[in-house]
Amino acid sequence: MHDHTRADFESLRDQAVTLRRAGLSRRQIRDRLHIHNNDILNRLLEGEPPPDWTRRPNAKDELRAKARELRGRGMTYDEIQVELGCSKSSISLWVRDMPKPSPRRTRTEQAQLAARKRWEHELTIRDKERQRTKATAMGEIGTLSDRELMLVGVGLYWSEGTKSKPHRTTETIEFVNSDPTMIEIFLAWLKLMSVEPERLRFHVMIHESADVAAAEHYWADLVGLDVTDFGKTTLKKHNPKTVRKNVGEGYHGCLVVRVRRGADLYRRVEGWWYGIVLGVRSTA
Repeated sequence: MHDHTRADFESLRDQAVTLRRAGLSRRQIRDRLHIHNNDILNRLLEGEPPPDWTRRPNAKDELRAKARELRGRGMTYDEIQVELGCSKSSISLWVRDMPKPSPRRTRTEQAQLAARKRWEHELTIRDKERQRTKATAMGEIGTLSDRELMLVGVGLYWSEGTKSKPHRTTETIEFVNSDPTMIEIFLAWLKLMSVEPERLRFHVMIHESADVAAAEHYWADLVGLDVTDFGKTTLKKHNPKTVRKNVGEGYHGCLVVRVRRGADLYRRVEGWWYGIVLGVRSTA
């Protein structure tokens, strides 16, 4: 040990011994001298007996009571040992019936917790505002007229339904969707278009790894039919390399709705759509 380092240690030891003889606990000495290493504190107090109060006839009882008091304040065994200068085994024996203190958070952890609680409060406020906006908007719609439903259905089909292509002319009405509300609106639109129920064909399209039977019953209940009235379910091959989000109890695949002898309706839908386009252009 270098001379100046030894001198520093001896000076620190003198201070520690003086404080110990003045009756201070190990924890008080540690805090007073800013020593946060138990090994160094042990060396500084080596050979120095505990304060007189620990040698009284009832010292052990007082130590036990003090240990329990400190444990009740949430101190760990190490912290109690530094404070009282007794062994961990004794501390464990004295406080073993007391609940283990909850881990104390660092300043960073406390700040993170406070920030998370503020954010959760903000999210609650935002969610209430979203729900109010949605409820107000829903009330603004009211009952649809036949013309409004007709226009909604045309837009819905032209965005989601099967369309004829220059390289593949197929003037058929076929609608595929996983959203049950989309299916409900589409079926209401078909009824408005005077499409008889017997012209409708249904079947489910779903990943083979899903609960196929449950999905079939889900869609059958939605459209008011029996599963036996559906066509053969189309199973999509499962690719284990793909991380799919559409899983769980809420996943029902897609329902395919096809209209038999739908060519004339398809042509009218296409005409209505471009009529909407021209209408928008004329108002621009």
